[in-house]
Amino acid sequence: MNKILIVGGGYAGLYTARGLERLLNASEAEITIVDPLPYMTYLPFLPEVAAGSIEPRHAIVPLRRHLSRTKVIQAKVTNVDHAAKVATIQPEGGEASTIAYDVIVMTAGSVSRTFPIPGVADQAIGMKTIEEAVAVRDRLISNFAKAAALPEGPERDRLLTVVVVGGGFAGIETIAELRDLATHLLSRFREISFDEVKFHLVEAMGRIMPEVSESTGEWVIEDLGKRGVDVHLNTQLQSALDGVIELSSGDRFGADLIIWTAGVMANPVVRQTDMPLDERGRITALATLQVAADGVVVPDAWTAGDVSAVPDKSKTPGPGGFCVPNAQHAVRQAKLLAKNIVAVLRDEAPREYIHDNEGAVAGLGLWNGVFQKGKLAIKGPLAWLAHRGYHGLAMPMWERKLRVFGDWIGGFFLGRDIAEISDRERPRVAFETFASRPKPKVEEPAAPRAEDKVDA
Repeated sequence: MNKILIVGGGYAGLYTARGLERLLNASEAEITIVDPLPYMTYLPFLPEVAAGSIEPRHAIVPLRRHLSRTKVIQAKVTNVDHAAKVATIQPEGGEASTIAYDVIVMTAGSVSRTFPIPGVADQAIGMKTIEEAVAVRDRLISNFAKAAALPEGPERDRLLTVVVVGGGFAGIETIAELRDLATHLLSRFREISFDEVKFHLVEAMGRIMPEVSESTGEWVIEDLGKRGVDVHLNTQLQSALDGVIELSSGDRFGADLIIWTAGVMANPVVRQTDMPLDERGRITALATLQVAADGVVVPDAWTAGDVSAVPDKSKTPGPGGFCVPNAQHAVRQAKLLAKNIVAVLRDEAPREYIHDNEGAVAGLGLWNGVFQKGKLAIKGPLAWLAHRGYHGLAMPMWERKLRVFGDWIGGFFLGRDIAEISDRERPRVAFETFASRPKPKVEEPAAPRAEDKVDA
């Protein structure tokens, strides 16, 4: 029996495991997946989670529920020695151990890529995990409540100012959805006016959303401007110390919510392996998704998704000739990856990954979106419907799809849910505040010693 180890339970890891379960008999392989989290997150839904349009738990896929024959280990992989075919894992609160394998699949995904800008590590939050999306939503609603109770002044302005760094799809969708939520909140917080709420998008390049045409990007900027978003192009964030934003343009203002969406990088776990890496820290691979060093296949090692540098052999290759890190590639690579692993195990030839871009679609808040494929651009409600239709069906597993569509239907008839439970991050505060504690013991004076009595 072949022991197949999958490192990472994101898009690529989940779909690879499901494909292997479907293609291999139980007697042919023992499949193990290792990830610190017990679920896969559907990243395109994070902006809608932050805006309250989707219940957070519905945007994730529990691995144990949907992997019937795969052993799921919730732990970090701290080292991979492929020469010996051994991986070291570290569970939370437990002892490190090793796992021997015959075939390894590196699908550890990506993490937010940041720069050493003062204050960013301490003040900003990403939009890469479900926990971050929930925290952003709670912070925005909580800040409205705090600001409504304050008089006009710097503290109120700071609470009502949001900054998003990065003008790619993640940044644009995030700021558009949050601006939409903020506008809705004004009907519930009548003490706050539209002009008091400030949204700033900071982009170092001269345009946004490089996946769409320049004219489409300009339309998005114009649309955001009408909704009260200040877009700063050719501008860099220079400091965020103590929540004070300093831009290269000279602008300076306070902000309580700073969201970083300026790119991703391969999960640093790959640096703790003997896998070949490129200059950007990605595992080098062939179009067959086999790990390769200088074009030479590393036997029994495979990779896919954001952690890999897979050649893009489509008609419109990505930057540098490699597949860009997005869900579209990760899912399709994983489906082929499972087939290729089985092919090699059965002494057959693997196939190359070739996938033409199906276009780009983004949601810009309720009933607003943008879609681009080639020279065709659709804007407004139709693009928004295309966005929801595409991603709703792309969400893994039918039970998850139905939950997401249920959220959208419920929101249509019941309105947007603005409940926030930010105290979930400190769930024991209320209990600790009122919990009875033992009274401190009062020490009784010690009895006099016999020698003390004699001296007296």
